[in-house]
Amino acid sequence: MPELPEVETARRGIEPHLLGQRIERLVVREPRLRLPVPSDLAGVLAGRVIEEVNRRGKYLLIRVSGGTIILHLGMSGSLRIVSPERPAERHDHVDLVLANGVALRFTDPRRFGLLVWTTENPLKHPLLAHLGPEPLDAAWDGAALWAAAKGKRVAIKGMLMDANVVVGVGNIYANESLFMAGIHPGRAAGRISLPRYLRLADAVKEVLSRSIEQGGTTLRDFVAEDGRPGYFSQSLKIYGRSDQPCLSCGGPIREIRQFGRATYYCPACQR
Repeated sequence: MPELPEVETARRGIEPHLLGQRIERLVVREPRLRLPVPSDLAGVLAGRVIEEVNRRGKYLLIRVSGGTIILHLGMSGSLRIVSPERPAERHDHVDLVLANGVALRFTDPRRFGLLVWTTENPLKHPLLAHLGPEPLDAAWDGAALWAAAKGKRVAIKGMLMDANVVVGVGNIYANESLFMAGIHPGRAAGRISLPRYLRLADAVKEVLSRSIEQGGTTLRDFVAEDGRPGYFSQSLKIYGRSDQPCLSCGGPIREIRQFGRATYYCPACQR
């Protein structure tokens, strides 16, 4: 699933093509996404001007005059800037055609993504209202994470991936951050000290920032907005490296299942 760095990479890629542009038309080839594309949305959007392209967690917020398009890439979605004349392929479900002669094309083979419209504050929309703080905001730090963990018996990796606690720390980035901070992924969240949480929050910020700089993690279904794959996978220190030597101590990396996802850790380096 595209995570926060992939979504931020996509946002930065499409923003220059969208800002200030008038929407000529919305082409919906397949409305049956995770939530149905509203049947009247093409008429609603025609002629409106795009004012901002923001992100909240894994959601893209395309603010236009009079409202906001909320877009989520789901498990396999991607965005491209293409010519409106480019023939659509099987999974090219939606085109947002702009007056500058380009189209924002939304492709989603599994159709778990969504595109909805709101005229209210998008941050209060039911899809976004419950979301926790952004990990890259200056106000979020280890003290906030430590406070959220008080009394929790859940494994720290599970809490770190809980969007109600902090948004956008998906499976890959949770593995990498816990390794960088030296924390065992199975340790109870409420039994980790404040100094260790300070290190963990710094690790989360560093891992996410480096991933954004390098274009996101190369996943099977994700490529950058121009078709290039992300390159952060070249920098992964623990994810996907089961039984390989730890880059810090040389011991074997172990793999377990947590919350239905693969977890990688070094028994010697992570306590």
